[in-house]
Amino acid sequence: MPLLQVVMVLIVVGVLLWLVNRFIPMQGTIKSILNAVVVIAVVLWLLNVFGLFHSLAGIHIGDRRFEFLRGRTQSL
Repeated sequence: MPLLQVVMVLIVVGVLLWLVNRFIPMQGTIKSILNAVVVIAVVLWLLNVFGLFHSLAGIHIGDRRFEFLRGRTQSL
């Protein structure tokens, strides 16, 4: 993904988050949780884009194997 697209996505996400925080009335704790979730999601997305998240590609939960970065699930 070109760097310009990464910057554009970050700008769009930032503006959308600002608009939600500024114009949608909600309780302060809910805004904090929303902001934290968005920031964590963006950081994980950036790690994935720059190839630093590949070590967590195969996470085992119970009897199913979730390969988040490849977008498929497999039974073990």
